[in-house]
Order: sequence, then structure tokens, then C-alpha cells
Amino acid sequence: MSNVVPRKPSRPAAARGLRRRLPFLALVAAAIAGIGITQKHVFADEVHRVPAPTVDETVASAPSSETVVLAGGCFWGVQGVFQHVKGVTSAVSGYTGGAQSAAEYETVSTGTTGHAESVRVTFDPHQISYGHILQIYFSVAHDPTELNRQGPDVGTQYRSTIFPTTPEQARIAKAYIAQLGNAHVFSDKIVTTIEPDRTFYPAEQYHQNYLTLHPDQPYIAINDIPKVDGLKKLFPGEYQDKPVLVKTTS
Repeated sequence: MSNVVPRKPSRPAAARGLRRRLPFLALVAAAIAGIGITQKHVFADEVHRVPAPTVDETVASAPSSETVVLAGGCFWGVQGVFQHVKGVTSAVSGYTGGAQSAAEYETVSTGTTGHAESVRVTFDPHQISYGHILQIYFSVAHDPTELNRQGPDVGTQYRSTIFPTTPEQARIAKAYIAQLGNAHVFSDKIVTTIEPDRTFYPAEQYHQNYLTLHPDQPYIAINDIPKVDGLKKLFPGEYQDKPVLVKTTS
């Protein structure tokens, strides 16, 4: 196979969904045309289960529902992963870090808004802890050592960032990043940032449930389906086959 991969489609292609499976030769032709780039940390067969956090929330005092916003490249894959995690009640794609007026796909895609493509993950901490959510995030949802990019996507809108919704979440995330760094779990430095007090804005409807609706789209098949496969392989006890989908209007 060619060592190039398709970039994330522009808005018109994303809106159409690209349900058709492109044959191998079409992928190669697209690569030759310059639509792809050299692969690096793209295929999720490199995912590995990182150690669980030594610092986590106390389940006994946890609320019945909790939310954290996570960014790690294109939100299609991050959303797709967490929609398959037991205990997650909602995973919504959106934009976080910038102004409300700029929370629109084409504008965010310029990389000048301060926004990151992100996913608001709502979960039951009595079924899965916040620390365990972060463990999955660092293990299979993205590569936390890539600065302002993720696989074929480049720009600050694809940065690795945790947007905590409470000071306790921020404290645990900071401790976990330090734990993984001190243990040299990754060969490169973790570049994940922690950005509290940011507002999440849901993305356009056509971005929601994108992985589930378009599994054969080349970008999804190459970059994101392996992440879900990695979740199933590394966290079989936390994997659920039926995803928790965002309700959208027809």
C-alpha cells in the first residue's frame, strides 16, 4: 500500500457523507494527486494500553453524571471511540477554546480561532471513573505526543487538550500527565495541554455520529476505525458494541 493517507474531507465532502467505498486504486490515485501526506502515527495498530492513573476521583462522592471535554485531532474518531465506552451516556462533537461567533467548521478549520475540534463526553462515574476515561483517551483515542496535529491533520484545531469542567478534573489530569511522563510510557514527550474554563459549542449536525454513519469513508476507515478496534482489543470490559448516538433531526 502507498505510504500516504487521505486528509480529512472538506465540508462539502463531509456533508455528502461519501458512503461509497473507494477502491484501492482510487486511494492511490488520490495520494498521487496530493490529497494525502506521508503516514506518521496514523494507523491505530500502534495503540497500546497505558497504565491507569494513580490519582482518580472517589467514586463514593461522585455525582450521578459528569462531563469532560476532550480534544485529540479530528472529532469524528474521538467521538466514535467514546460512543463505544460503557458508562458513557453521551459523546457530542464540537468546538472548544474560542469565541462562540467562530464556532463553525469552516472558520475553525483556518486554525486561527483558538478552538479545537473536541468531544463533550458525559459519563456515569459510578460505571466508569474520570481517570479511566482519561486512560482510554491516552491509550486509543489519539496520540498525545503530536503537537498541533494528529495524523494527516495539521493545525492548532487538532491539538491534544483536556478541557476540565471542575478544578478536581484539572488536578487529576495534571497528575496523570506527570505520571505517564515520569514513567516514559511514550517515547516522545506528552504535549497535551489542560485548558480550564472554556465553553463547548456543539458542531454541525452532519459531524455527529460520523464514524458510525460513514465507516467506509476512506479517512474514517484508515484513521478512525482502528481506534475503535483498539478500544475493543485493549479494553474489552469497557467496550460496548452498540454506540451511544447523538440524537439528530432528519
